[in-house]
Amino acid sequence: MRRYACPNCSNEVHFRNSECVNCHSRLGYVPAWDQMFYASPDDQLWHDGATAYKACANRQSIYCNWLVESDDEEEHCLSCRHTLVIPDLSSDENREHWAALEEAKRRLFYSIEKFKLGVGDLVHQPDTALRFEFKADTLTPDGKTTRVLTGHDRGLITINVAEADDPTREKYRKAMGEPYRTLIGHFRHESGHYYWDHLVWNTPKLDAYRAIFGDEREDYGEALKRHYEHGAPAGWEATHVSSYACAHSWEDFAETWAHYFHIVDGLETAGWYGLDGHTPDAGLKRTPGGWSDAGPYGAAEFRPLMDAWVPLTVAMNAMNRSIGLSDFYPFVLSDTIFAKLEFIHGIIHDRG
Repeated sequence: MRRYACPNCSNEVHFRNSECVNCHSRLGYVPAWDQMFYASPDDQLWHDGATAYKACANRQSIYCNWLVESDDEEEHCLSCRHTLVIPDLSSDENREHWAALEEAKRRLFYSIEKFKLGVGDLVHQPDTALRFEFKADTLTPDGKTTRVLTGHDRGLITINVAEADDPTREKYRKAMGEPYRTLIGHFRHESGHYYWDHLVWNTPKLDAYRAIFGDEREDYGEALKRHYEHGAPAGWEATHVSSYACAHSWEDFAETWAHYFHIVDGLETAGWYGLDGHTPDAGLKRTPGGWSDAGPYGAAEFRPLMDAWVPLTVAMNAMNRSIGLSDFYPFVLSDTIFAKLEFIHGIIHDRG
């Protein structure tokens, strides 16, 4: 995530901000330009030369600060329009959870835009577009709970809104023995399944994928059953980025895909704050204030990313320990995991 400033007064603002705390300008983000625009408190539109923008229809309800061109018939921003189902808003808790989910999704869409991956055409080819449903568990008349399972099905990503509740998510994290579980992690993981369908399946990359991640034709249901019954094999840390990645080839890919997004976005943030931890000759262009416009999202080579990432994580882990927190980055990346991450890098950047 890059660093932003209020375009009116130059005070630092953050990706989620809809108002500058210094000059009180109304802020709006345009993903196509990766820029914050401003309007006075009394203006209804934001302007960039000849182009005018309006607020996303969700600005008031969930504080979405993304903008839409004023002459666009669509009332929702690029991110919000891809949500097809939202939870029952008669519950204040559901509204808060929905807002948190959409904020995390906007960060996913930020990365998708930076990588130029595309999200499909909701109007003309909706069945192949990236879509989301945010649902809550429900009680049946007999008092039983019908659980909503987070997952992916041919481009449709369903997320249980309970994942937006910090105590609930932490409970799941501990119960499943995970070192890391976040909303943005869910979005990045599930999007990996979507992009596997578009970038790997039925392409020349499939054989190379199977050589690195294993054969996806293994029965998925049986693989998950085995994983939940017996757990990951001993020594899984040497070959997989998480224990869940051991469950099936598809899950290994999705976990690695999410991890690659973590790395690249983390490096972009570190660069903009002068914490990138790599030498000027590491092969990644940077400006005195941080990365260049392309930054790590546009890095042609994979290894320079890792040369920057590894020392940064060592330093951040040490920083966390110095103030009594758990490790910022509780992972160890082996050569095998490097190869998987490099495959992800390749299919993102070598799409022809």
